[in-house]
Amino acid sequence: MRSLFILAASLLALSAHAQTYDFSARPSAGAIAVQHDTLPRYDAATGYGFVNQTGALPARPVHTDTIRREAAGYVITEAAIDPDTGKDHYNNYGMAFRIKAAPGAYAITVRTTSDAADTSVAISGMQTSRLLAPVFWDAASLLPNKTPMNVQGHDWSYRYVNGRDYIDIEVEPKKAGVPVGLSQITLTPIGPRQRPAGALPAIYTLGDSTVKSYTFDEAPMSGWGQVFDHLFDPAKVRVLNYSMGGRSFRNAYAEGRLNDLLLAANAGDMLLIQFGHNDESLDENRRYGRGATEAMYEEMIRKVYLPAIRARGVLPVFVTPMSRVNGAQKPGQPYINSFDKRRFPELMKKLGAELGVPVVDLNARSIAYYNATGSASITAMVMSVEAGETPGKTNDGSYANGHPANKIDGTHFKESLSKQYARMVVAGLTEVMPQVAPLLRKDWAAMPEIAADITDGDNAYYRNQIEKLLQLGVLHKDAQGLFHPQAAMQASEFAAALAKLMRVQTGVVATDGPLTREVMGAMLLDAYHAKFASKPAYMTDYNGKTILPGSAGYDPNLDSGAQGAMYYPLLRWEQLQDGASVSPAYAAKLRDAYELGLIRSENGIERGRMVNGRLIEPHAQVTRAKAAKALYFMWVLAQPPKNENDLSAAL
Repeated sequence: MRSLFILAASLLALSAHAQTYDFSARPSAGAIAVQHDTLPRYDAATGYGFVNQTGALPARPVHTDTIRREAAGYVITEAAIDPDTGKDHYNNYGMAFRIKAAPGAYAITVRTTSDAADTSVAISGMQTSRLLAPVFWDAASLLPNKTPMNVQGHDWSYRYVNGRDYIDIEVEPKKAGVPVGLSQITLTPIGPRQRPAGALPAIYTLGDSTVKSYTFDEAPMSGWGQVFDHLFDPAKVRVLNYSMGGRSFRNAYAEGRLNDLLLAANAGDMLLIQFGHNDESLDENRRYGRGATEAMYEEMIRKVYLPAIRARGVLPVFVTPMSRVNGAQKPGQPYINSFDKRRFPELMKKLGAELGVPVVDLNARSIAYYNATGSASITAMVMSVEAGETPGKTNDGSYANGHPANKIDGTHFKESLSKQYARMVVAGLTEVMPQVAPLLRKDWAAMPEIAADITDGDNAYYRNQIEKLLQLGVLHKDAQGLFHPQAAMQASEFAAALAKLMRVQTGVVATDGPLTREVMGAMLLDAYHAKFASKPAYMTDYNGKTILPGSAGYDPNLDSGAQGAMYYPLLRWEQLQDGASVSPAYAAKLRDAYELGLIRSENGIERGRMVNGRLIEPHAQVTRAKAAKALYFMWVLAQPPKNENDLSAAL
């Protein structure tokens, strides 16, 4: 298996010997004595020295003129502290010491002249606050950061994978008027990890929210990395997704995500990288921003990512970011590339060709797919959410009453589209990396959950829900492979599907015949009470809550509002215009189901808007498509909110 991935470059031979730089008046034996009569400025010939600005993007100015020599080392005192300290853009200046170092991994230890309570140490522009906190790289908390920064007193340590030809050790004060400084630095090279005998090779994916693996409380949103692993044979390869929303080349590096991945990977493993959407953010001048100019994007690839990846013996593959979908696309209007200002996909392709990196052009493939599929189906597969589709949430609150941002979100998408992207990536990958083909499942290209009559026009409206229920095996196609989304759902079929989906008895005896909304509401209520002893978290913990700065789990790289949208219906039962027309046998149950949010008005709702209708239409027949919508809602409601919404989460 080790021969499947051929390295694009020979492994960098690193000396196994540690090198210590001692700034004190009495340097330790074998160390390079850094104390001089004049401040040592960086010189490529000597290979070390203080610099006026860091190599971060953007470069951060630091001070050299006020550095002074003391017995313990070189120290500096800043008269003021930036009031925005701790946010994504601040500068407390301090000092930066540069050491010439080849690309590769190093165990770095730094001894400061000052205590950690007064000092912050950063390695080459990384975000120390993120490295010190315990974090997981994925939404389901399955991938912990195994490479945190450790600090005790004056001693800091971190294992770091370097891509540039130098490493910056940055020392910044936390308090005004308190001296901080450097006493000693030790760099110990770490060689690439060799794959243990019998261990499987691995494919890693690294990207933003369009690649991320989502949890059930975020349903129906999905990233292609969430389903990508199911296209591979688990007996032949491991597939691990390090992607997360809000990430870009810059902040995935700064928070240590890339670093931890590269230290976990074995030589010969493969890394697929897709960034570009958040890199478009116009915050490229902020210290820990997401955005990048084209020049910054290129430098991150050329000088930060690629040398570090290759130094670890990992094989890089670039995946160009898919084009965003225009949520207001008109029928017949052709889809065009959304990257019309900062042309990151073209830049990634250019760099791939120049630097010998295989490129999967998902950007071009996505546009071709949009135009071949048509706006009705594409709009249904992006995050075009209406009331009653899902109990899940986003950063703006609950989706239960429609998209809380009142928009059709064409950047993000549902599983029905993430599966298409994943297959586009695999198809492109096998073209540029033929050695990957033997690792795939034999049926990787098959999609039996797609019915022939749900891919176009109005029939595609609930395509995502129908595909999921077909995949779960609770609804079925006919012998001709058709689902008949506009046909009436039979009450007995719905009862059987609901019971299987929720693993409960519905309580309502359903006879053969078309399902009506009042009967469906009664069934949903019975299934709810049979399943839950108390309200699930979707109705309580995630009912209009967002995580604010300072709260546990707050992620500075994600956008969030002050207060999110609510789960429960926007209109009370008494505000419905036809509530009194419900059959007496179902009146109490339908009302309870409505007030619990299990059934909502289908009249007057709209995708991309948070709006409820005023008609419950108790005697209206339920189409198979609308039944799939209700079943999908209940399926999500029954799932553990923080579990990964994985394709293997079957019945």
